[in-house]
Amino acid sequence: QVQLVESGGGLVQAGDSLTLSCAAFGRPFGEYAMGWFRQAPGKERAFVAAINWSRSNTRYTDSVRGRFTISRDNAKNTVYLQMNSLEPEDAAVYFCAADPSMTVVGTKPGYWGQGVQVTVSS
Repeated sequence: QVQLVESGGGLVQAGDSLTLSCAAFGRPFGEYAMGWFRQAPGKERAFVAAINWSRSNTRYTDSVRGRFTISRDNAKNTVYLQMNSLEPEDAAVYFCAADPSMTVVGTKPGYWGQGVQVTVSS
């Protein structure tokens, strides 16, 4: 069992940057691949980015590649999502996710955080 707690959301202007953090509690952090999803109003939750335990493998959805960077600090049990050049279309509730499998973490992860709001004004 692992508990995930996101932080760092807020209101920014288009073009700004924002970094989300997700702290993990419970089982050893290194056992899990970590991911980020987002859900905009009226839309389904969608995959954003994922990283494996060793940081050797990262994946991004096409719309954020080159603007967002996922990273993790295994010593701090924390995963980050650095978001640059934010666009109004990036506004959503962002969810942290964890799963032992790098494949599954990007589809149906076993664990979710509670979500954090990101609002981007134009």
